[in-house]
Amino acid sequence: MKIILLTFLFLCTSFSTLKSQTKITLSEALSIALKNNTILNQAGNNILTQESSLKSAYGNLIPSLSAQGSWGWERNEQAGSTRFFNGIPFIIPPTTTESRSFYAGINSDVILFDGLANIENISLSRNNLNSAKLYLEFLKQQIALNTMVKYYLVMTQKELLKVREENLKKQKINYQLIEERKRLGAATMADLYQQQVELGNAELQLINQSLEVEKAQNDLIIFLGLDITGNYEIEDNSIKNTNLKSLESLEEEFSNLQARISDAYNNRLDYKSKLYELKSSLNSVNIAGAGHFPTLIGSMGFSTFSNNINDLFDSKSYSVGLRLNIPIFSNFNVSNRVQIAEVQAMNKQLEVNELERKIKQEITQTYNSFVAAQKSLTVSQKNVKAAEERLRIEQEKYNIGSGRLLDLQIANTAFVVAQTDFVNSQYNYLIASNQIKFYLGILDISKYDSKGE
Repeated sequence: MKIILLTFLFLCTSFSTLKSQTKITLSEALSIALKNNTILNQAGNNILTQESSLKSAYGNLIPSLSAQGSWGWERNEQAGSTRFFNGIPFIIPPTTTESRSFYAGINSDVILFDGLANIENISLSRNNLNSAKLYLEFLKQQIALNTMVKYYLVMTQKELLKVREENLKKQKINYQLIEERKRLGAATMADLYQQQVELGNAELQLINQSLEVEKAQNDLIIFLGLDITGNYEIEDNSIKNTNLKSLESLEEEFSNLQARISDAYNNRLDYKSKLYELKSSLNSVNIAGAGHFPTLIGSMGFSTFSNNINDLFDSKSYSVGLRLNIPIFSNFNVSNRVQIAEVQAMNKQLEVNELERKIKQEITQTYNSFVAAQKSLTVSQKNVKAAEERLRIEQEKYNIGSGRLLDLQIANTAFVVAQTDFVNSQYNYLIASNQIKFYLGILDISKYDSKGE
């Protein structure tokens, strides 16, 4: 078992030295995630489409302008012929004629009235753009939270690895102690075998925990969009230990959570985005309803024509006109479009209502998890101290020969469990505190977002 452990650790160490390590802190991980995430980049690209749509909607208010031009050439060749008039032949000689034509014109149309559909289209495009921008910012918060969770998982596994390493050292010391006591006749062979089992289990636990560290780190690296074959060191001293003194201020900050649920509607970017989607659906209803109104279009034109390019602008033509289209019967097509738009608006309202219920549920559940994480952290810290003291007592009793090996091993197992619970509770608390900020819509990621600067 020792050989397997040493081989495993040697391979890990040898592989890590092949490439220079790149250290990634939590701050750097967040910046990388916000830069590389495919979903965020796609959402950012979609905003360009919405901006173009808004520009096009404004363009519908101003006259269109188009220019035309043409040039033509024609050549006619007539063969000679003989014609008779009253029996008298007349010879018509061959003729060749050529003609050229030049044309230039310019036209302009403007929608004077279309049931205010053009105005509604501007509002719709603006609402769609605002919705897309807000949803992009919400996605950034979501990606940041997921990055934090995955980062804290790496740190959790690394801290648990230290617990396993410390436990292995203790088991080795105890094994040497029992070996010496066995040599002096103060310990039985059963004690030595029993300690051998404990030592082997500690070695296996260390190997398994090393794999968990590697797994969690690879999961984070893939999520960040980095090269999985690279050599990275995930480390951040600022979050290794949770300051329990800060618990009171955080707990006080969220103590009036139920009263702040209404504030979450003003802070949650996904909710604001959904409200803009609702406004857009109402704009669509008005646009569809504009089909019941007359359409008035104004037009202006100028043209010139000549058979000689030098005389092109000698003859000119001007035109101004109005074109009125009054819908009398459209085969129920307009009514159908209005009905479809109204149903979509009603469905969008249902989505808003559902999101409101979801926000309340998320905040309530996360707050309960936050309170539980806070209590778990306090209790687990006390349990570590108690388990450590019990282990110390059992170790001293066994060292002087007044204690049993089984009691020592039970105390050591309890201490390892307490340490594991404390590590998990530390990072569970950090995750819960960030989750509640996310669901309240107050998770600040501006300092990590280089694109938002």
